[in-house]
Amino acid sequence: MRSEESHRNKEMRQINNLKIALPKGRLLTETAALLRRAGWRLDEYHQGTRSYRPKSQEFPNLLAKVFHEKDIPVQVAVGNYDMGICGLDWIEELRVKYSSSALVKIRNLGYGDGNLYLAASRSEPVLTMANLRTRDGITRIATEYPNLAESFALNMRLRRFSIFPLWGAAEVYPPESADLVLVSTGAGEELNHDLAPLDNVLSFSTYIIANKDSWETKNLAQLLASLDNNLPATKDYSPPVSIPKESKTPAHSFSGEAADDLVRLALPDGHQQAPTVELLNKAGIQIDDYPSATGNRRPTTSLDGVTIKVIRPQDMPLQVANDNFDLAITGRDWLTEHLDSFPSSPVTELLDLKYSWVRIVAVVSQDLPVTDVYGLRELVARRTAPFRVASEYVNIADKYARDNHLGMYKVVPTWGATEAFLPEDADLLIENTQTGRTIARNNLKIIDTLFESTACLIGTKNDNASPSKNKRVESIIKILRTAVEDSK
Repeated sequence: MRSEESHRNKEMRQINNLKIALPKGRLLTETAALLRRAGWRLDEYHQGTRSYRPKSQEFPNLLAKVFHEKDIPVQVAVGNYDMGICGLDWIEELRVKYSSSALVKIRNLGYGDGNLYLAASRSEPVLTMANLRTRDGITRIATEYPNLAESFALNMRLRRFSIFPLWGAAEVYPPESADLVLVSTGAGEELNHDLAPLDNVLSFSTYIIANKDSWETKNLAQLLASLDNNLPATKDYSPPVSIPKESKTPAHSFSGEAADDLVRLALPDGHQQAPTVELLNKAGIQIDDYPSATGNRRPTTSLDGVTIKVIRPQDMPLQVANDNFDLAITGRDWLTEHLDSFPSSPVTELLDLKYSWVRIVAVVSQDLPVTDVYGLRELVARRTAPFRVASEYVNIADKYARDNHLGMYKVVPTWGATEAFLPEDADLLIENTQTGRTIARNNLKIIDTLFESTACLIGTKNDNASPSKNKRVESIIKILRTAVEDSK
């Protein structure tokens, strides 16, 4: 009896030394249900939670932390976490570029199924993989999965190709701004109706993964057994979207590339939609189906000679620089992020729209004995380990660390839930905030303000544009400027 109790105590000590990265977003509900059935008693891990560090009532010293799903394979591979739960699509996105990464796939958990498709616009003559290989010119592929897209293009021996990394909304880019997209769908879901699938690149579901060193040296058996005994029942197979055979007729007609005098405007998705609509209404600009209840990303407008797409604000500066759009409404934060990476970019701010105000700030743990960047610099000077700066704003963070002489540093790219990184996985955050309440709630403090950001209209000086196009662009700027001034 004493031997069994000793063995149980030893197992508990081993569990108490483990760290696991859990997903937020699309996988949270089913992951929480699995862990609940497994008896982990993570009461704070549920949809709507504000906690990034849910506590296990069963394993009090097990460190669980909530991340954006895309960050989890990286965190496990570098050894910050022993285990993680995420989709196979993001696992393979990492492994295809870093094939020797310290990542071990342990179990298929049987939920969160989906497919990753290479697709083209239905407006174009139907493509097949065979005629893609012999296609003239550069094949442009837009995607959130740039590593998988590049690997696929190389394996298919495409003659010439270019990968456009995106934060999202890839489906709206063909045919004007890209020839192909690599996009994911849930199991049984159809692709966006504007897209025709060419190939099923990957079928995926949710996996539990482990760091290779942890897998070989730590006892994960009890935690894995609790999951194995409570995995979902086997689901009926949901076949992927069928790949059409070659057809001589396009799915529907397409008028071709935008006319030389057509103004291409990008509007933001997400939380910036509501204030953008308010400003456009004040300017007397009617936009139909924006925001869209059906997910339409091509709204129509009362403006003559203007075509609109709805994309991620993060992607807008690069898309304008690549001449895929003439005008875009984004944040000054994302424009600065772009210009810090491409100082000679032709993209510039044309008009401050005076809404969606945030501060871009430097944030540290409340427990760190510094109050400003000068104190931080002194602390860094006494360190031997690299100073870790985590941010969605990779280039802004890099410039800040460099300009402020933060010693030997490394930037940790993130895709959200950045507050979760401090203090275990980063030493400094470069983050945006309005009130600072979320930062304070996570036991963090602001030590510096880099700059203030608002929504802005961006564009380029296009000396080659037609007079009628330039006139339309100037008219839009004037209308929006009047609306902004009237709102003061």
